[in-house]
Amino acid sequence: MKLDCIIVDDEKLARDLLMEFLEPYPEIEVLAQCSKGNEAVDKIEELKPKLIFLDVQMPGMDGFDVLEALEYKPYVIFTTAYDQYAIQAFDNNAIDYLLKPLDEERFKRAIERATERIDTEKGNVEELLQSLKMAEGEVTKYSTHLFVQKSEKLLNLEVKDIMHLEASGDYTVLTTKTDQFLSSSGIGKLEGKLDPETFIRIHRSTIINLNYLKEIEKHFNGGLIVKMENGKSFPVSRTYAKQIRKKVV
Repeated sequence: MKLDCIIVDDEKLARDLLMEFLEPYPEIEVLAQCSKGNEAVDKIEELKPKLIFLDVQMPGMDGFDVLEALEYKPYVIFTTAYDQYAIQAFDNNAIDYLLKPLDEERFKRAIERATERIDTEKGNVEELLQSLKMAEGEVTKYSTHLFVQKSEKLLNLEVKDIMHLEASGDYTVLTTKTDQFLSSSGIGKLEGKLDPETFIRIHRSTIINLNYLKEIEKHFNGGLIVKMENGKSFPVSRTYAKQIRKKVV
């Protein structure tokens, strides 16, 4: 399996050591090396590597800031001299977490883990795509109606009437101009049913209908706040801010 990667570390010695450790793996191609977080974000978005080796502590943007700023999501192996970030790293879906000074045997295990996981998930995705093609052909269809529960009834809700969706644990709250409904489906599952040209995810827990977006306010710290026609306001996380900025003319 061909696997391309980018190395992100502010220390040249660390980058050189990773390059040395990668020499026995001709199937792994290093597309770029980055010493700064903002440079890494640009290169990752441009080159879209399957894997990145990412230092946690860097001046300016640290490793977690880099991941939050990315629209494209690569697989990640973290490298750091500090073990207190391990839990946060795995919360960010890291494949592995390597402590400096890097050990070659430990590095080999990380590469084995990465290739095994990428192969497995690639197979799962291909099987899913194939099953979707068999079931629906090549055309993607978005829902125009959803059946939602209200008391003992199932109501036929037009999707265009949904103003916003908010995650609530394992459930999702759907808000219209006149009512609210609680869905037992998670927000990620519902997102797949909605036309992304109309419904934009602005936070891991929030999706808004652009037709009911009143205004966008810039916050003092550079963040964005969206204000809906019903008076509700939501913060836009940096992960999803690009989706909003694409609409700015």
